[in-house]
Amino acid sequence: MRAAYASALSPEEPLSGLTVGDLPFTSPDGWVPVDVRAASLNHHDIWSLRGVGLPADRLPMILGCDAAGVDPDGNEVVVYPVVEDEADPRGFSLFSERHPGTLAERLAAPRENLIPKPAGVSFAEAACLPTAWLTAYHMLSRGRVADASAVLVQGAGGGVATAAAALAVSLGKRVYATSRDPGKRERIAALGVTAVEPGARLPERVDLVIESVGAATFDHSLKCAAPGARIVVCGTTAGHRPEVDLRRVFAMQLEILGSSMGTPDELAALLELVAAGTVRPVIDSTFGLGRADEAFARLAAGDVFGKIVIEP
Repeated sequence: MRAAYASALSPEEPLSGLTVGDLPFTSPDGWVPVDVRAASLNHHDIWSLRGVGLPADRLPMILGCDAAGVDPDGNEVVVYPVVEDEADPRGFSLFSERHPGTLAERLAAPRENLIPKPAGVSFAEAACLPTAWLTAYHMLSRGRVADASAVLVQGAGGGVATAAAALAVSLGKRVYATSRDPGKRERIAALGVTAVEPGARLPERVDLVIESVGAATFDHSLKCAAPGARIVVCGTTAGHRPEVDLRRVFAMQLEILGSSMGTPDELAALLELVAAGTVRPVIDSTFGLGRADEAFARLAAGDVFGKIVIEP
């Protein structure tokens, strides 16, 4: 079957190890084959090509965590990307870490990982949800968004941040989002968000901060937080060792919460929100599997607004 896979690892030139070609379809006992109709890219895929979480002895490894497709009974499904894994120190792994990923014509998955896709959600939209959008949904839940009036999202443009901003707007919150790129600020504003430059003073302190950037924005996140606010962290794309003024943390009684992925039930709830038209995934661009190298280059260049979809 046709697939986009890691054939070599390179920390400095990760895309040099990306190959599109034929690999045999394999499936652990008891898993279900899914014909993939759409998949989407995440920065996790580029980190894999760098060798982070993917050792050389597992190559070749089909990349991709997210997919929507059709099971053997003809049911349209979305694949939950987390697999229980006793061999992993975390107790779980994502597709493309220990088991072949989603950027292929076919995928094997545990049956319990298959979530019904509502009829009102396209395969492309559904493929955007399992990692970035689910992470954003879980972050908002962890941060008790229901109790928040105003939300700050750092680094809008990427998959998680854009999803968090769109979801918070759909929940009726006042949303501020930062981006260095004027074009991205214009696009995020079109979603009903107040877009600002990084480090800009906000007209109010916020109750919830969605933080996926890290060291470059964390001081700003602290300064924008209202008393009792929650700062929810899911990533560190711009440094993982911020300087934290602990005086502000205890004086303002702030909560700093870590967050990673979400649950199958949350993915099902997110799908229902999309099916109801409450929110729609933001798709940056769509590529065929044969143009996966172009899709990866676009993601690596950082010019993305929303999700990149691959349609086998």
